[in-house]
Amino acid sequence: MTSTLTISLTGTTDLPPGKIAAIVTSLEMLAPPPVRPDPPGVEGFALERIGAAEVERYLAMYRRLGERWMWFSRLVKPVGEVEAILGDANVETFVVRHEGADVGLLELDFRVGSEAELAFFGLDERVLGKGAGRWLMNRALALAWAKPISRFWVHTCTLDHQGAPEFYQRSGFVVFKRGIEVDDDPRLAGRMRRDCAPHHPVIG
Repeated sequence: MTSTLTISLTGTTDLPPGKIAAIVTSLEMLAPPPVRPDPPGVEGFALERIGAAEVERYLAMYRRLGERWMWFSRLVKPVGEVEAILGDANVETFVVRHEGADVGLLELDFRVGSEAELAFFGLDERVLGKGAGRWLMNRALALAWAKPISRFWVHTCTLDHQGAPEFYQRSGFVVFKRGIEVDDDPRLAGRMRRDCAPHHPVIG
């Protein structure tokens, strides 16, 4: 199979069997936004830093949060590569704790120059609607801008929660780029369950 595909800019382009595509929206901020107060009732949430020694815990949380939205970039890497990322001094990874359980994930990547990427940001469904999203974003912003960076950025896509772009914009990010991402469907390779992300059915 060819590794390239000509995409029509005025119509539909058929994908080869086994491929999946998404529209990727990239957002950035070039200065810290105004500080927003935490919502009421979030006192029970906490961040716990984790590293390479807890790769299995990380991957379990990553899978639990991401299977709804087709997060698979970490799942298709060898475990050793994921361990190396978690162990990198320029990557800060946290689990969100609530009532004695892991309920979320925050990963900040400082490996490129004077910028930070909000690499992963997710919460378990059972804590949504309790102010956890705003609480976690407040922590992400504070942690990122505590470093000598000049740019904080994030990307989301049409496989992700439909409210993600609006949430990021409310948090101070501004859209600067849109693209198309094509990859192998990880469900066909057994990297994810076939019933994951049913809003994007398996073909093949």
